[in-house]
Amino acid sequence: MTTSSDKKLRSQAWFGKMNKDGFIHRSWMKNQGLPHHLFDGRPVIGICNTWSELTPCNAHFRELAEYVKKGVYEAGGFPVEFPVMSLGESNLRPTAMLFRNLASMDVEESIRANPIDGVVLLMGCDKTTPALMMGAASCNLPTIGVSGGPMLNGRYKGRSIGSGTGVWQMSEEVRAGKIDIEEFISAESCMNRSRGHCMTMGTASSMASMVEALGMSLTHNAAIPAVDARRQVLAHMSGRRIVEMVREDLTMDKVLTRQAFENAIRVNAAIGGSTNAVVHLLAIAGRIGVQLTLEDWDSLGSSVPCLLNLQPSGEYLMEDFYYAGGLPAVIREMGSLIHRDALTVSGSTLGEHTSDAPCYDRKVILPISAPLKDKAGIAVLKGNLAPDGAIIKPSASTPSLLVHRGRAVVFESVEDLHERINDEALDIDESCVMVLKGAGPKGYPGFAEVGNMPLPPKVLRKGISDMVRISDGRMSGTAYGTVVLHVSPEAALGGPLALVQSGDMIELDVPNRRLHLDVSDEEMERRRALWSAPVRPARGWYKIYVDHVQQAHLGADLDLLVGASGAAVPRDSH
Repeated sequence: MTTSSDKKLRSQAWFGKMNKDGFIHRSWMKNQGLPHHLFDGRPVIGICNTWSELTPCNAHFRELAEYVKKGVYEAGGFPVEFPVMSLGESNLRPTAMLFRNLASMDVEESIRANPIDGVVLLMGCDKTTPALMMGAASCNLPTIGVSGGPMLNGRYKGRSIGSGTGVWQMSEEVRAGKIDIEEFISAESCMNRSRGHCMTMGTASSMASMVEALGMSLTHNAAIPAVDARRQVLAHMSGRRIVEMVREDLTMDKVLTRQAFENAIRVNAAIGGSTNAVVHLLAIAGRIGVQLTLEDWDSLGSSVPCLLNLQPSGEYLMEDFYYAGGLPAVIREMGSLIHRDALTVSGSTLGEHTSDAPCYDRKVILPISAPLKDKAGIAVLKGNLAPDGAIIKPSASTPSLLVHRGRAVVFESVEDLHERINDEALDIDESCVMVLKGAGPKGYPGFAEVGNMPLPPKVLRKGISDMVRISDGRMSGTAYGTVVLHVSPEAALGGPLALVQSGDMIELDVPNRRLHLDVSDEEMERRRALWSAPVRPARGWYKIYVDHVQQAHLGADLDLLVGASGAAVPRDSH
């Protein structure tokens, strides 16, 4: 590999000049108490930090960054921490996904405009991981990911409860009259009892796993609990490693190959990972220049069995996963399903890191000969209701509903859903298909996690816990159910979903990958003539987003951000 002696560091275009410009760049940095020798040509490592007290999952990142700095200094680098927009799933409205692409722009431009030779990405909550990966990929410097780690297992009345998943379960129990609101509220602090992100296999844990499966982090990044001292060790060692990566010129494109994405798709199936990984990996691939399509998710991952007994698909939680052997144990169990010669940021291959990975608990990580669920990967559906595709997670679905025909009960918006779902007069039963419009990238706007619609109380009281639900929105990775998501094109763009009416018959056939609206073409054309597009935002980020966001099957990135601009040194500021 190329070494720093063969290739001049970017940062020297700022700090290496012996003139007025160099004086300015060095002198103002020195007001922080930095000695002159730090500007002597050593690699400058940017620590991209998504710390925020409004993003609870990432609220410990100030401390985590200090461990990265120790490693950078130890390896002879110069660490500089910088903030970027933090995206907290629990507080940000209307949805954190609206701002994923904006945060990625913040990351990209912050890296490119500053004297940085290599980057450490500190990420945790759902959208911070893809946003940072997307922005960094557009620059293509040596980069390593460090996730913040999952919370400790939730504990309530002697049993484990999972973040997100437990909320959905107990909320439905309240609506069914099985528990009262006081008991529901008392579970809050029991569920989230330590620093870290969701300890279920929600989107945060799924994306931390994707970073490791892609080869973009050191081993065990996915599962070490946030409060475990080994998370700090991982941060320290990542700081050491990024300095070496700069000297080796190990840029992102050498790790994020087609093989790496194929590995990630299959790993997502094996761990029962979030449906949100679909749009995020498509977007990251689009930035780094790897050809990846929605159909790849089906052809590569749909037949992969689920090996991880973890909520929401199974029983256990992320803390148990780490103690059982973590992601390396799953990858080893996957055998020939993995490209073992795929390079990782360590400089070694994924196979070298996992060939001897032990499994300590077969109740948590199952052998491939006796998986938790067969053929558990994301299934891609098509038909006249979703010409460009829709997705479903079979491992989180009710098997008997994977082939179903039912009468549509349509909700024109999430407000319409909330207003009518608890109405005892609502004409609905468990055989119906719930349909939600206006939740797609342009429609919400921002592609909200509202696809796992709550069931009507009168259905819940029968003991029914699942119905077929279809929308152009997303759902939390912590959610579950027979939920068809990401219908493309979306309703706000005039896709067929916009024309569905209550009483229409809809056919779902997951084995044959079919999603069909039983309405004639002539009737659809009649309805289309009466349809009018929603009013678009008039200003600001909302306008930019709605004008430029791509559809779900393309990753919901902005059309003007696809591709990479690299990290050429910009013209001077003086």
